[in-house]
Amino acid sequence: MTQLPAPQTKQAEPHSGSDPECGSGWLTPDAAEAAARNVADLLAMAIEYAPPQRALVVHDRRCELNLALTEAYRRALPHGRFIDFDTVSPDDVLAAFAELGQHDLVVLVQSTSFRLEAFRIRIELFKRGLKVIEHVHLSRMPGKQGLHYIASLAYDPAYYRGVGRALKARIDAAQSAVVDSGEGALLRFDSPLEPAKLNIGDYSGMNNVGGQFPIGEVFTEAQDLEAVSGRVRVFVFGDTSFHVNHPAKPITMIVEQGRVTGAIDSTPEFDNMLAIIRAHEGEVWLRELGFGMNRAFSRSCLVNDIGTFERMCGIHLSLGAKHGQYQKPQFKRKDARYHVDVFAVTEAVWLDQDTVYRDGAWHV
Repeated sequence: MTQLPAPQTKQAEPHSGSDPECGSGWLTPDAAEAAARNVADLLAMAIEYAPPQRALVVHDRRCELNLALTEAYRRALPHGRFIDFDTVSPDDVLAAFAELGQHDLVVLVQSTSFRLEAFRIRIELFKRGLKVIEHVHLSRMPGKQGLHYIASLAYDPAYYRGVGRALKARIDAAQSAVVDSGEGALLRFDSPLEPAKLNIGDYSGMNNVGGQFPIGEVFTEAQDLEAVSGRVRVFVFGDTSFHVNHPAKPITMIVEQGRVTGAIDSTPEFDNMLAIIRAHEGEVWLRELGFGMNRAFSRSCLVNDIGTFERMCGIHLSLGAKHGQYQKPQFKRKDARYHVDVFAVTEAVWLDQDTVYRDGAWHV
């Protein structure tokens, strides 16, 4: 859902295999079987794909995780059409898309991110009524991180839909929230929250079916952004290359009237990220309050790609004025440039007087 625009971005390169953990031995038969099972469950239970719907898988062969997922889809879609993006022209890919009809399926398995000039792939496919599963930046998760990614694709509808909808109901009714980051750090939202958005693999009643995977998130923000104050300990943040930055010690952010005004135990990289936002937006707003649900990711189980790790079970926040889902009168769209994810040490979360997160899990 989130974006991390920054002026110093770079495209991740395909993994070269130089990392000692990145040999081919990580993909065991059990892991391959788990990938096939998880992909099949996503197709059946979340996407609700079934013949005679057609399926097109566009993939590449630039990293091992891509090869593993492509093979999983071959097992799950024995009658699907598979195209290696690097062996055909962009026109060939567009022509393959054009052959599909409403409710057919497109799967994009990308080591980086496919580019088709001005064609915004997922948006344009949704406009045609197609179902879409998008896997991006797989080369950022080499070696054993691929196992974490495969685990994150497991789909438990009772958990995601049951807990996800219950969290939304509690969020929508709450008049306040508190995030406890331990060591006395409490971040208070002394305001009702915006109606929560769901990313739980349930597309009933929605215009589009699918999106970027893995899934697992309920997100909101304070209706009154200036009613957010306190301290929050951050153990991971998104850097300017869209990678996870994991400081040796959590950074304690100081938040006053919805703005980040200080950072204790900061690092040069974190200070640089704050400076970039301030240089273009004047101050650093705290906006999104994300309730991550994916149990494959935690404080001790990370992957390098920030857009994937965003689903981590716990709380994440966004820094910067940009948020495409919630419009606030104090922000003009043209001036809001940044949405940088930061991840809170999550000891407990309260909605009003009720504890909804403790001991590493949601309780609703």
